[in-house]
Amino acid sequence: MATSSLIPLSTSFLQPLKFKTITKPRIPDLSTTKKPVTICDSEKNTGTSNPTSRNPNFQKRRKSNSSKYGTSRRSILKKSFLQEQVTFTARIPADPHVAIIGGGMAGLVCALDLEARGVQSTVFDTGIHGLGGRLGTRIIEPQGLIFDHAAQFFTANDSRFIQYVDGWLEKGLVREWKGVVGELEIGGSFSQFPPSSPPRYIAVNGMRSLADSLLLESQMVNLVRPCWISKLEPLNGMWHLSENGTPRGQFDVIVIAHNGKCANRLLSASGLPLVAKQMKKLDLSSIWALLAAFDEPLPAVNFEGAFVKGVESLSWMGNNSAKLGNGGAPHCWTFFSTAAYGKQNKVPQENIPAVTSEKVRAGMLQGVEIALGLPEGSLPKPVYTRLQLWGAALPKNTPAVPCIFDPQGRAGICGDWLRGSNLESAALSGAALGKHIADFLQNGGANVEEFEIGLHDRLSPLAGHDIGQFPGLTSVGEKEEAKSYQLL
Repeated sequence: MATSSLIPLSTSFLQPLKFKTITKPRIPDLSTTKKPVTICDSEKNTGTSNPTSRNPNFQKRRKSNSSKYGTSRRSILKKSFLQEQVTFTARIPADPHVAIIGGGMAGLVCALDLEARGVQSTVFDTGIHGLGGRLGTRIIEPQGLIFDHAAQFFTANDSRFIQYVDGWLEKGLVREWKGVVGELEIGGSFSQFPPSSPPRYIAVNGMRSLADSLLLESQMVNLVRPCWISKLEPLNGMWHLSENGTPRGQFDVIVIAHNGKCANRLLSASGLPLVAKQMKKLDLSSIWALLAAFDEPLPAVNFEGAFVKGVESLSWMGNNSAKLGNGGAPHCWTFFSTAAYGKQNKVPQENIPAVTSEKVRAGMLQGVEIALGLPEGSLPKPVYTRLQLWGAALPKNTPAVPCIFDPQGRAGICGDWLRGSNLESAALSGAALGKHIADFLQNGGANVEEFEIGLHDRLSPLAGHDIGQFPGLTSVGEKEEAKSYQLL
């Protein structure tokens, strides 16, 4: 989950777009037979075993991946705005195949909506232990510690999302969280949200379990993980995907269902300058997450979750053990910093220096003491801690569109940031793009201009607290103006 601003560009960067036409059609060799979900370890996959590969000679023609992970933001911006626009003219086959890069809520719902329209897709996700993106849960063995280390809960406000939630409730994937939740002021003053607050929902076995369950009944969605797609290449009327030089398949349409610097690098030389430009406008916050287990209950605590006010190093604290019904020791807590604290202590999340790790851990635990009104040094010593930096945590601005789609390049974007900053926004964005792509494919790629969406919308600041919106949940004591809460 890092805050950054666009680097001013010289006028030499802003050249008219050139158009590259991909004209050579291809005859599809995939049947329309439904396939069960397959979970593949990308380290074991090869070009020939990949279920999405249509051409056995594809790997022979490929050049080695030339992605440079040390590319600066300025060079990425320059490359993105100067690249030629891809224009596909090859006919759309009877059995189109869509690649979805990112297995969070938006990408998964997009895949399911495509399946509902008879369109096959493959979801590529980097998760080693499971899917989910911000629906993240860490299980520490052999102690059996469980932490939701990203999304803590969600609310449902839109009638379309409520239908999804009702279905999850019926299947036993989620339940209402009836624990005490509210606001915590410095010194231990806690105010519970009133009974009139909207229902709060959690996944029954940790938030990741919801993501892992969504595709279980799917028959037209392939799942490949862990896999880090590093290159997109338009060739012979299709998109060719690769992971560090290893082919990962050929597709008729691509979906980018993640964001941040990795998505920017992926799009920087893709032939999608308009899509890349919109993604570059996104401004993201940084948030520290501290997972801590205690043998003893935290003193002066009479709640399961609290938005913390007035403490720079702390914005949320949640008792996973109580929330998930695993009462008793050890007590597993998730603590989130504020966005300001994340920015102040921003480091490369892939390689956090030990000195920064110790500083942030101590600062956040001290923040817990301050919030609870405990004497310095009186907080029980945790028996387990793990620190994580969400370098691209949450969007700070939004174009307020359901999705982005470039019909010329047959590429789209979905994600919570297009509508807001919550699970509901992610699901609705994925659903919107899935339906839009299905309509585009059903139309045979004709009248492409009619299918353009979101390529030129301006982004506006996204109001709210530090870490994710909860539609309908208002601040305690807020009388005249409803204030949407945010949490990863």
